[in-house]
Amino acid sequence: MNWKDIYKSKVVTAEEAVVNIKSGYRVVIGLGASEPMMLVDAMVKNKENYRDVELVNMLTMGKGEYAKPGMEKHFRYNSIFIAGSTREAVESGRADFTTCFFHEVPKLFKKGCLPVDVALIQVSKPDERGYCSFGVSNDYTKPAAECAKIVIAEVNDKMPRTMGDSFIHVADIDYIVETSYPIIELPPPKIGEVEKAIGQHCASLVEDGSTLQLGIGAIPDSVLLFLKDKKDLGIHSEMISDGVLELVEAGVITNKNKTLHPGKIVVTFLMGTKKLYDFVNNNPMVETYPVNYVNDPAVIMKNYKMVSINSCVQVDLLGQVCSECIGKKQISGVGGQVDFIRGANMCEDGISIIAIPSTAANGRVSKIVSKLDEGSVITTSRNDIDYIVTEYGIAQLKGKTLKQRARALINIAHPDFRESLIEEFQNMFNYTC
Repeated sequence: MNWKDIYKSKVVTAEEAVVNIKSGYRVVIGLGASEPMMLVDAMVKNKENYRDVELVNMLTMGKGEYAKPGMEKHFRYNSIFIAGSTREAVESGRADFTTCFFHEVPKLFKKGCLPVDVALIQVSKPDERGYCSFGVSNDYTKPAAECAKIVIAEVNDKMPRTMGDSFIHVADIDYIVETSYPIIELPPPKIGEVEKAIGQHCASLVEDGSTLQLGIGAIPDSVLLFLKDKKDLGIHSEMISDGVLELVEAGVITNKNKTLHPGKIVVTFLMGTKKLYDFVNNNPMVETYPVNYVNDPAVIMKNYKMVSINSCVQVDLLGQVCSECIGKKQISGVGGQVDFIRGANMCEDGISIIAIPSTAANGRVSKIVSKLDEGSVITTSRNDIDYIVTEYGIAQLKGKTLKQRARALINIAHPDFRESLIEEFQNMFNYTC
């Protein structure tokens, strides 16, 4: 049989496909914008036929109905990075949270820590040789499909075809559901004056020819606004969004100085608007790879002048960073922060930056604190932290004593909180400023 005949033999409806999920199975769902919406909806509608089906994913952008009250006997949701639609389920105890570094998620599948019974994925239309692309989400989705006993795929004609190690042949898919709907979009964030100030400080640390890792949100996009005078920047990042497009079009991002994948933007997933998805479609400048490659610190360190830019919830005066909790409340996950901070620190010319507004809750709470809130976890250790940036400046912590670290952080805290931080500093170190 040629691939077209193989393809036709596997086409079913979403309702027919999800019948192959059995009680007690572990089902891994594609990440973020690649969530197969029709398959998930069909699975939820078929809930009465399931008992104790474990659903695993990260950063769901769908409705998350499987984690709603009343679904407990049918589904047990296990999040590796909590998103808004499932946060309450984890907090209430109806759902679970598994903590790990992003680059190690495929290893959990492959080594049997989280064996995969079914992978629910979304891919592009097959090319002339029968290969579908994982499109906007390669990350753990491709490794999950490679490990799964059953692969059920939505083949969506709206999914962009991305290059790199991003393909699955139709022969390796067990059930195919043909779909046609727009890929989930992430609208651009609003950038205020605080974010602009932070972006300008961060940009001052970026040298010509650097390779960048940027996250999601107003601060990473603000950094990009102030890089327009830089030359020959590159991208090796967990993800990119629309903010990079202007710098590509302006010739600022060329990737020509990259020592690893020169000339290429390398990511593991994408989240943005249709403009971004159109840009990456069949674009040889952009390559996606599984997260166990892109986020591996030993790979990241090979990039020229690697610059990692991330954010956090709190940083204490020792330089310890919490990025996933508000007190005892788990609000997100580790993600790729530690992967890239360590990779950048291991790079000979690399730097890592934690960039944050100085306050939260409309200015009522300082994000620089004498000690982390009770119940909070340390996402990134004080030994890993290089630069902390707020709208008030830059604190460089590597090679600093504990007292020097505290002073540097107090200097970039919001002025309304500096006096109390100084008092707490003096109590901590028995030292007068």
